[in-house]
This record gives sequence, structure tokens and C-alpha cells, in this order.
Amino acid sequence: MANAGEFRPHRVAVLALDGLLPFELGIPHRIFGRPRDASGRYLYEVVTCSARPPGMVETDADFAVHTAHGPEVLATADTVIVPASYEAGPLYDEGRLTDELAAAFALIRPGTRLASICTGVYVLAAAGRLDGRPATTHWADAERFQRMFPKVRVDADVLFIDDGDVLTSAGVAAGVDLCLHMVRRDFGTAVANDVARHTVVPPHRDGGQAQYIHRPVPDPQLATTTAARAWALGRLHEPIQLRDMAAQESMSVRTFTRRFREETGVSPGQWLTQQRVERARQLLESTGLPMDQVARESGFGTAQSMRQHLQTALGVTPTAYRRTFRAGGGVERPEGAGAPR
Repeated sequence: MANAGEFRPHRVAVLALDGLLPFELGIPHRIFGRPRDASGRYLYEVVTCSARPPGMVETDADFAVHTAHGPEVLATADTVIVPASYEAGPLYDEGRLTDELAAAFALIRPGTRLASICTGVYVLAAAGRLDGRPATTHWADAERFQRMFPKVRVDADVLFIDDGDVLTSAGVAAGVDLCLHMVRRDFGTAVANDVARHTVVPPHRDGGQAQYIHRPVPDPQLATTTAARAWALGRLHEPIQLRDMAAQESMSVRTFTRRFREETGVSPGQWLTQQRVERARQLLESTGLPMDQVARESGFGTAQSMRQHLQTALGVTPTAYRRTFRAGGGVERPEGAGAPR
């Protein structure tokens, strides 16, 4: 995050463990490796390290990865990200850190932001960083993870959870969602959207993990809710009733609601709120419109309603959000601020 004074990029340390999944290892480098400021300076510095001296780290593929840095990098990081790995041993079999990994984790400075991708959450939990806190992981691993770490409040329905200084994501590609969210949180929607556009991924995915759990393949002749969502996005500034959305697909409200949740992982009402929050963010960042007008154009009706929704979703007021991101800085979020669901 940008601070006053001499420019220094936000340092992201990616901790590579044996058995790591190459795809997850590459996500932080792809997402955090692009953002630049108006002067062309990179906003992040991404460094890969291991929990031991520099050398080869085994992957779950038929190749290894050479890390040029050891655990000392963790002491210099502003954010530490732990990608997924599947090395058998004390961590995944018993839920405890090896002495080597415990020593590496002890180097992390207080206040450093921590994040995990997929089963990287085991590391955070075994280090005691998730006790009494919400977290997520791949839906297929959530039950086992909860049994191993009963003090963690596991939510297997979401793509990621932002609990302030600790963030966790669901499996595999949800790491992209999490990293884009951190860019958006640090430097605003415009920067995150630019990264998403060049990565050729949506800047924000609707719903949670429920939509990816295996179910019988639906009849391809059955209608979807795609047209209703497109219809709603074109009129977020207007009052939108559930029956109006259902009518776009010629469905009953009950059928539409069920189908919508199956396709997006959230209810129509939750989805509308998510889209209106995103619209408000864009207007706050890119315009000088009065708060009442931002609220009307994003569909919240009143500035007070918008304030309540943004406070819940982002952990900051609209005024604070605009002041921070129109100036190009990053938001300081209170502990416990959650991710949009």
C-alpha cells in the first residue's frame, strides 16, 4: 500500500513448500506483477522464497522449482502468501508445522498481512494464525480441515475470506479472485480491473464455491438466468424486484431463485448488492459526484443505505474510500473487515 514519503513497492513474499502446485505458485506473480502507478513504477515487488536455504523445491508435477531466496525474505515482507502444496508429513497428516517451517514463520514481522491459496491454509492454521477466525479452503478439503483445526470457523461456501490481516481462498483459481481482491483493496478498482483485463479473467466472480460442487449435468435445453443478470446490470440504478428478474426468463420466482443460486452460488438479492457495491466503488473512484447521486446511480437510493452496505462489504465509509482511492493510495481496513459474499 502506498504511503507518504519515499516510494517503496509493497513487498509480497510467496512461500514455496515441497509438493507445491505450480499453478497456484504462479498466481501471485501474475496478479501482483502487473500493477503500476501513473509514473510507471511497479506497485508491488514479488519475491519467492522457501523455508530453507535457496535451492530446489519439489512440485506435484514432473519438475522442480529453484528458489533464489531463503526464509530471511519473510522478515522483509508486507504480505506473505502461502500457495497450495500436498507434501505428506506433519503439516497435512497431523496439523503441525515442521521445525523448519515454524522457524521460518517466526521471522514474519507482527502486522504483516498473511494470505493462503487453497490448502496453503493448513500452514496458517498450524501456525495458530486462524484460531477463532473465519477461513476457507477448497470445498473438497473443508470437512477434513475443520476436523483437524476445530478452532477455525470454516466457511466452505465462499471463494475467499478477507478477515483484515489474514485472508484465505478456496481452491485453485480462487487464488486469482483473492489476489485481485487484494489489489483492489490496496490500490482500487481501476488498478484491479486493469490487471484482470490483461490476465483475461473477470475482475470479480459472482457467488461462491457452491456452484462448483459436483452435481448432475443439467438439461442443456433448460433456461439459465444469464439474461436476467444482464438485464439487471443495465438498470442497477432502478428498483429491481425478484419477480421482475424472474419474468426476464419466463420462470416462476421459486424456480428462478433456485436456478440463480445453482448458477451463481448466491441469492438474487445478495448478487444485486454485490453488483451495486462494485458500481458505487467505480463511481467513487472515477467521479466527483455527490454522495447522494452516487447512491442513486448505484441503486442504494440514499447515502445512508450506501454507507451501511459499503461499511459491511469493504470495512470503510464511502468518504474514506473516495479519499483514499481518488488519491491513488490504499485503504486501511479495520480488523475483521469481511469480503463481499
